[in-house]
Amino acid sequence: MKKVFIYTVATLFFVFLGQAQDIKQAKNAIDAEQYEVAKNTLETITASKPTDGYAKFLLGNVCLLQGDYAAAKKHFDAGISCSTKGNFNYIGLGYIALDKDDVAEAEKYFALATQNSSKKDLEETVYIGKAYTYSDHPNYKKAVEVLSKSRLIDPANTSVLLALGDAYKFNKKQNDAYDCYREAFRLDNTLLRAKMGLGTLIKNAHNFPYALTAFDEVIALNANYGPVYRELAETQYLWALNDARNYDTHIAKGLAFYEKYMSLTDYSLESRMRHADFLILAKDYKALEIEANEMTKIDKVNPRIYRYLGYSAYYNNNFDTAISSLTSYVSDPSNRVIGRDYFYIGAAKVSKGVSLVPIDNSLIDNGILDLKKSFDMSPAIAGELPDLAKKLYEKKLYNQAATVYEIAIANTETKSYLMDNFFFASSVYWACSGIENLSPLQIEQLNKADMALNTIITASPTTQDAYLFKARIQVLLKNNTLVAKNYEDFISAANKKDPAELIKMKSKLIEAYNNLGIIYADTDKVKAKENFGKTLSIDPANQNAIEQLKLLR
Repeated sequence: MKKVFIYTVATLFFVFLGQAQDIKQAKNAIDAEQYEVAKNTLETITASKPTDGYAKFLLGNVCLLQGDYAAAKKHFDAGISCSTKGNFNYIGLGYIALDKDDVAEAEKYFALATQNSSKKDLEETVYIGKAYTYSDHPNYKKAVEVLSKSRLIDPANTSVLLALGDAYKFNKKQNDAYDCYREAFRLDNTLLRAKMGLGTLIKNAHNFPYALTAFDEVIALNANYGPVYRELAETQYLWALNDARNYDTHIAKGLAFYEKYMSLTDYSLESRMRHADFLILAKDYKALEIEANEMTKIDKVNPRIYRYLGYSAYYNNNFDTAISSLTSYVSDPSNRVIGRDYFYIGAAKVSKGVSLVPIDNSLIDNGILDLKKSFDMSPAIAGELPDLAKKLYEKKLYNQAATVYEIAIANTETKSYLMDNFFFASSVYWACSGIENLSPLQIEQLNKADMALNTIITASPTTQDAYLFKARIQVLLKNNTLVAKNYEDFISAANKKDPAELIKMKSKLIEAYNNLGIIYADTDKVKAKENFGKTLSIDPANQNAIEQLKLLR
């Protein structure tokens, strides 16, 4: 009987040991971003031991990383009732609540997860800190607060240090992040993610050559660690943005590194989606279309594929496919919709509407509504709106162009902010030009245009065309005092330019002098004659000036 008992205990020991090893393998696979490998391992564990709440939690976490909320919630809900470490699954539900921006609900779940934990049980707080860090609605300060308390309890806990380093990094506390990553790697030199974290700080500081060196040090430790190649790819992408002369070279290297990353993780649907995300950044839309079609072979109904098909279709001028694919995607309430999704729907509608004969104004207006929605969700989209506004401007669709430019200038941080203000004002002017009886809305827009030009003048007082359009706008508003002032300011600014530039402004100067002559004809004939004379000094055959001078004699 004793032998049997000893044998049974030994058997159980090896069962638990094997399961622990499987959990460790799954966690290593998650760290290496081999999510399908981790998923398969965890599904095997949960099938063989349904009461293992920790395995359920890790499986739900993998589903979250893959963007499958429904599957993640299913595993977390099931995991709560498990007899072993079921409390971890409340953390998963809290993470989902944070992504929905329901902080109160999240905190309730986090409290349930830790209510029976001792101070020494830090793994729960590590995952809570990660939830605050990586949520769609992150709270880095809260993450730092939670994880800093854990660090005080166990300063040598590398999981705490790594999670705290991430929270500090995203909170732009680079020195604190560096300290955490360095200490974690000192305590465990197999912790490649900590070593890689040091490189990401250098990358974020835009010291790209040193970042590459840091990542090469990770490769020297383990050339098969996939995530480091993703970091190398992203470094080359950022470098490309800061080195326009060598943009194509950097992008080519980045794409090669990403292919390496793919080969070391997997070619699963999720991995292909991460690749597609990088192709969007790299603006390789032909490759994106190929990748999107490969994804449809794996899973024809996965909603995210519609996003990639839509993005690539837009850039390949297949506007109908772009509209239908992305409309299908945003129409599903279970999808995580971002501002860029609506941007491409709107851009496709505008581009299609402009290309049709006759132009489809209704489709364009509908597309502009989508562009506004995209901006409301992601104000950074403003930097991409001027290209679409320009298409409308060139087609003399000035009202629609003005609307798009007005959306763009609501973000004052874009690189083209001043130019967008100018084209907004110009669009409004041309939309109202020639209309005798302006509507209240048109008058309001003209006043907005005048203010936009003031923005330009404040930033760049020598921009002569800003004064010119202010004068033209005041002509429409029939305010002769401001017409005169702005034409005179235009002339003053123009005369400060090089003679070569002045020659190019000949017609604009004639416009200014003639209009000033007409305005002064009723109040100051000397000034009127002087301005018409200046017109004739530029264009001796100018009939308008000649006729006006005859009337003044």
